[in-house]
Amino acid sequence: MRQFILRRVLLMFPTLLGASAVIFFIFALTPGDFVDGSISLSPERALELKALYGLDHPAWQRYLHWLWQLAHGDLGFSLQYQIPVTELLDRYVWNSFLLASVVLVLYWGLSLLIGVTAAVRPHSWYDRLVTLLVFAAMSFPVFFLCLLLIKWFAVDLAWLPVGGMIATGSESRGWAHVLEVAAHMVLPVLTLVMLQAGSLTRYFRASMLEALALDCVRTARAKGLKERTVVFKHALRNGLLPVITLLGFELPGLFSGAIVTEKLFNWPGAGHIHIDTLAARDYPVLMGFTLFLAVLTILGNLLADIAYALADPRIRIR
Repeated sequence: MRQFILRRVLLMFPTLLGASAVIFFIFALTPGDFVDGSISLSPERALELKALYGLDHPAWQRYLHWLWQLAHGDLGFSLQYQIPVTELLDRYVWNSFLLASVVLVLYWGLSLLIGVTAAVRPHSWYDRLVTLLVFAAMSFPVFFLCLLLIKWFAVDLAWLPVGGMIATGSESRGWAHVLEVAAHMVLPVLTLVMLQAGSLTRYFRASMLEALALDCVRTARAKGLKERTVVFKHALRNGLLPVITLLGFELPGLFSGAIVTEKLFNWPGAGHIHIDTLAARDYPVLMGFTLFLAVLTILGNLLADIAYALADPRIRIR
């Protein structure tokens, strides 16, 4: 097991290097930059700023410079916010991580529970109702679902705040602050859970249906074991194997998928500033955030490999 994990960790470094090259040159070859987007600058001032920020150098030189900065933990300098990218992301990414972690726990738990119970009773009224609700939730565009929830729960019923993370001018502390943040999280969390849980529920249901048809499950039933033991001890472990592979894409998918949600709910996260920097062509911030998603993807795949090896010993033996 130790050698298996070591091999996977060593593979992370060339993968991350390749991802950094792809990310940099995609943005470097994109026409225009932050200086070109500032229409109020004179040609002389534009050339001066490009020389100051190193934008007049060849792309390969800028990539090597950026790579050297990355090796020292420096993601560059935000041209729009005039602060280091590391400081900017540190200011907002933890808010996104709070939102993503709550959503991840909720929709994985709900998808597991609903998918397993639907697979145990296939083609029943419960299974058909779950299928209907799952496809209904997946059919809503994210912006429409956000606006619909805001209208229902924030405008019409006035049960929840419209957006933001805390109320304007709030100075709450302690548990009052926690409850205030939790109230502001309800609508974006509900939106992301509804959008993400549908497809995962279908995966769990399909995987459990295959697991319940295995010979080992039929043998366990023939031995007279309780149905709960058969489902959760024998079938569920086999049913989780195909779904574990999805784990590597869940966390980066939440960060990238929450961009529109954070913007509509005015949640002060990394996805919120991503749209603003995209409009301003602030490529250092865009490259830093995209590299952050790449790191999350690589780490997620590593965790998925470890979880897969723990669930199926044949993987780590090979």
